[in-house]
Amino acid sequence: MNQRELNDLILQMRQIGNDTQTCEVKESRKKIPENITDTLSAFSNGEGGTIILGVSEKEGFIPVESFDARAMQEALSAKCDLMTPRVRPSIEILPFEGANVLVAHVPAMPVKDQPCYITTKGRYQGSYIRTGDGDRKLTQYEVDRLIEERSQPTFDDDTVPEATLDDLDKNLLTPFISRQRELHPRIFGTRSDEDIIIGMHVAKRDDDGTIRPTLGGLLALGLFPQQFFPRLNITFTAFPGVTKSEVVDDSRRFLDSQTIIGPIPLMIEDALGAVTKNMRTGAIIEGAFRKDVPDYPRKAVREAIANALMHRDYSPDARGSQVQVNMYADRLEVLNPGGLFGSVTIDTLGTIGISSSRNQFLSNILETTPYPDGGYVVENRGTGYQIIEEQLQAALMNPPQPKSTLSFFSLTFDKRKMTASEKTISDYPSVEDAIIKLLSTRTSANTRELAELSGLSRSTITSHLRSMIKQNIIEPTEPARSPKQRYRLVREQ
Repeated sequence: MNQRELNDLILQMRQIGNDTQTCEVKESRKKIPENITDTLSAFSNGEGGTIILGVSEKEGFIPVESFDARAMQEALSAKCDLMTPRVRPSIEILPFEGANVLVAHVPAMPVKDQPCYITTKGRYQGSYIRTGDGDRKLTQYEVDRLIEERSQPTFDDDTVPEATLDDLDKNLLTPFISRQRELHPRIFGTRSDEDIIIGMHVAKRDDDGTIRPTLGGLLALGLFPQQFFPRLNITFTAFPGVTKSEVVDDSRRFLDSQTIIGPIPLMIEDALGAVTKNMRTGAIIEGAFRKDVPDYPRKAVREAIANALMHRDYSPDARGSQVQVNMYADRLEVLNPGGLFGSVTIDTLGTIGISSSRNQFLSNILETTPYPDGGYVVENRGTGYQIIEEQLQAALMNPPQPKSTLSFFSLTFDKRKMTASEKTISDYPSVEDAIIKLLSTRTSANTRELAELSGLSRSTITSHLRSMIKQNIIEPTEPARSPKQRYRLVREQ
């Protein structure tokens, strides 16, 4: 830190009246306070920070008289020796307003060495994290998550002792197995169904030799996973205002609330349905037809929910916490237990080539877990966040807002603002021209499709279709009164 940076930093604290998230000031008039070790731990377990000794916060961030910077440098180094692993800050003495102060920059500890804790208090009582302008002791759960970062977790590969293969959904399992044979014929082409589900970690043999579903297999392909893990579900809540405390009609605190259960592919679809039901869908008029424009792009919402279920923490300590989908008047929030894992950070989210999965077996299973209506739950290529960004950008919406702590990860979408081009569908000056334009881009269309696209009633569309048939502009594809009736442009001879 140079002289100007020090001056700017202390000026900032004078203006706000307290320390900051990344800077702690101590008087240390005669000795270093005992709680300086809390700060050393907190900065080491976070993103690093700066400690300034010889400046008085209570006096308005002015230099302390008779401050012995050299002696305090030695004392601070001694405090660093009380930490495990030892903290190694860069320490320098700088002049400030006619006095010398001690400035120590504490770097973030490498992930593999965290948590950094006060040796005499032990890992679970002596580990801290920086919160605002203070230091907060880490909970046991947070300490465990830091330790977990040192190796690949395997909680998703735990067998479920009470479950059997009958608890797997054959409607999901059968196409899953078929997909494995299709993708990997040399590996699975001639192997039994049992061998495939064991090889893919959908199930494992327990100590008695009984084949039982794994946690990941049950969550992805189970009939009713919540029978064994009641809180491994999704809760959806639509709030009337911008906070959870606002009420409707002086009584209701939410507009809609659902607990969504089932295997992951069905939970994703049901959660997406809940969001769709509760959000506004506007329309942009193009000729006589409309283009639906939802508050939140469905593909982005689906991806966010799928990512939350795939990457959430499934350790025993977190199995009492669910994925939350919270809709407010101005935003949509998807929140899951457990922060970002491994090499992925907020800054590298969506970066090509940077991907890390907390639940490697579940991720692999979900790659070929089918949705009932086609497709698969995830691509498992580290592209999920990119898809979300692209969908929001295409809808001219703000980028997603991620937040990661040791305890949770959340992704927030700002609600789409209505544009000037959105109109109430009331006037259709050129319905027949619009029908012609539409049929020129597709093989055929039925009355229902045309009514949905235009916002007109079926009877109105039917009247226009009859007129166009008489004019030999369009023709039916089926005999009269056929329930499969569709219409197409008359081809020129």
